[in-house]
Amino acid sequence: MSVKMQSLDSNRKGFSSSNSNLGLQWNLQDSNFYPGGGLFASVSQMGNDDNGGFKLPYADLLVKYVSLPEGFKNQGLSEEESELVDRKKKRGLKLKIKVSNPSLRRLISGGIAGAVSRTAVAPLETIRTHLMVGSSGNSSSEVFQNIMQSEGWKGLFRGNFVNVIRVAPSKAIELFVYDTVNTNLSPKPGEQPKLRVPPSLVAGACAGVSSTLVTYPLELVKTRLTIQREAYNGLLDAFVKIFQEGGLQELYRGLTPSLIGVIPYAAANYCAYDTLRKAYRKVFKQERIGNIETLLIGSAAGAISSTATFPLEVARKHMQVGAVSGRHVYKNVLHALASILEREGLEGLYRGLGPSCLKLVPAAGISFMCYEACKKILVEKEGEEE
Repeated sequence: MSVKMQSLDSNRKGFSSSNSNLGLQWNLQDSNFYPGGGLFASVSQMGNDDNGGFKLPYADLLVKYVSLPEGFKNQGLSEEESELVDRKKKRGLKLKIKVSNPSLRRLISGGIAGAVSRTAVAPLETIRTHLMVGSSGNSSSEVFQNIMQSEGWKGLFRGNFVNVIRVAPSKAIELFVYDTVNTNLSPKPGEQPKLRVPPSLVAGACAGVSSTLVTYPLELVKTRLTIQREAYNGLLDAFVKIFQEGGLQELYRGLTPSLIGVIPYAAANYCAYDTLRKAYRKVFKQERIGNIETLLIGSAAGAISSTATFPLEVARKHMQVGAVSGRHVYKNVLHALASILEREGLEGLYRGLGPSCLKLVPAAGISFMCYEACKKILVEKEGEEE
């Protein structure tokens, strides 16, 4: 069946078809015309028009909820009415918070991103930590069952408050340093590259080191609280007892393998994220990247970086736990890696890789997605578009 659309009758703000077998009459109400919605129509009456065709008295509701082709959306409206429709559609329900300082915007966005992402994957973090040190079983399902039997759901989120306290400022510092260093190292249009390597690679490494140095004691306390839950009565008690055991040096036990792991991890993570975003823009020829795309890009970057540096993460966890329940005390990262390799083989260095990826990959994606979303909400001035 062929339906031909003729010119619009601007006075009636509608259109009709008189040269087809099926006549259509559409009544477009000014106040109800918002093109580009969902696929729900409310058409309650049908009848015959004077030409013998069908008439849709409530077709304005149909037009309201059924999107039209791009070049057809605002036809039949005056220029002022068309601008008003576009302005309303563009404005929508967008939350904007004015934060003039760009550094503060990055810090707030990073803190929120870190807190949300880590809370979402807290159970996987708990299972991963137990698997690394072998304290509650040798498989993810075994660790999960043991925790549920002994502590219930609360056990899966044990140490999460400390984790959020650590991750929120850590991510805020990390993203702030990354943006600052990356901006300063990136060449301006027309300038020669300042480095032979991607600026995001160096910026990512600097960001990882900076955040680790500031927040490492909280990471160690969180690990101790997860493994030695009977030995401490809370965050402050753990800090005091650990400091009394070995002073500041004890709070930074395992820092060297942590830094060695953070540098390649953060460098690869941010470089991969930046590269994938540029590739997306080039392939799809659009500047704006949606939330789902950001989630996928961030998850892919997290998978690349976490898999490459996992053995160093295992060594760091073993050094942090120390001589708990008669375990080995390692002199340095090489000693830890050699000892684990000797006792358990290569499998020991990658024990917990599965749950680690299940935790780190979505955490990276959620973190980047929340960060980009927060940057769109926090603007320098009212009316600013990201």
